[in-house]
Amino acid sequence: MTRSDSRRTGAGPSRPQRADPSRRTSAGPSRPQRVIGLLGTPFGLAVLACLALAGWAVWSGGALDGPVARQVRTTSFHADPGLDVDRAAAERIIGNRRLVVILRSPGADLRDTCKQVHRAADGTVVLVLSRDGDDYDTYGCALVPGYDKKNLGKAAAAEMIIGRGIDTFADRPLEAVKVIAVNYDRLVKAGTVSDGARTISPSLPRFLLAAAAVSGVVAGASLLYLGGRRAGRLAAARRVRRDGLTDSRSALSAATAGLAQQIIDLDPTYALLYGRQGDDSGFARRYRQLTADHAALLDRLATLDDTDEAAVGKLTAHVESLSRRAQALADKQPEQHDAQPGKS
Repeated sequence: MTRSDSRRTGAGPSRPQRADPSRRTSAGPSRPQRVIGLLGTPFGLAVLACLALAGWAVWSGGALDGPVARQVRTTSFHADPGLDVDRAAAERIIGNRRLVVILRSPGADLRDTCKQVHRAADGTVVLVLSRDGDDYDTYGCALVPGYDKKNLGKAAAAEMIIGRGIDTFADRPLEAVKVIAVNYDRLVKAGTVSDGARTISPSLPRFLLAAAAVSGVVAGASLLYLGGRRAGRLAAARRVRRDGLTDSRSALSAATAGLAQQIIDLDPTYALLYGRQGDDSGFARRYRQLTADHAALLDRLATLDDTDEAAVGKLTAHVESLSRRAQALADKQPEQHDAQPGKS
């Protein structure tokens, strides 16, 4: 086949078909759209608020702090690993003063250390020191309130005085800490540093998270309690309806069985009268109508919905009506000796 023949007959490679734009538009929303729609709901807004609160708690709680700032946030003394110093004794010497002493390894950047602990040791007088031969290399940062504005002079004085006299005890860090504590007390007595104890408490977001957690637990427990009570009431109501339907169905079954027995009892009389009087007697016609109605009743019983209380009650009344008709036939039937052959 030539090339022109293939064009004429339609053979050869087929062209790619364009996508139907209606199919693209009829598709459901994309995942980003679903996420944006979820965030616009009250649940999404609550999730965003909790995430913001958790982020605030993580940031203010010191999760991004370095190892020095993380320890200074809860203690008043820090010493780099490898330095031979009794840390617990140093903390006892400082006590609850608004004073933080950081002992770094020789050659450490003391100024950078002071910057690291600005948030962790806020409101205290910080002295960063390291061993430098036979004396100490010190860097003070007084993080007292207003240290960068109205109390700038007092902060500078505190930074100059807090480390005086410690070079004598270069080989005895605990004695140096005692001198620093005495210098701090002098600053307090002179009014350079405000008196008061250092308090270490969780940040505000942690309190908010705790309150939110307690509120969530209480609210969840209350919802579970109320939901359980409502579910219990609904279950009890369904049980009562189910028991009532069971009783109604049992009554219907008993009435149907009684009607069937009545028809069985009438059957010999119908057979005798049909043989003696033919098919035109009033009893025979009424009996045949009763059996026909009973057959129709059985068909309705086969398709009856047991949960339909109205239908069960209506069908029970119909069975009772048929039972009364059967009883009326039984009351008008002849006596047994008249139905026996051979007697006049």
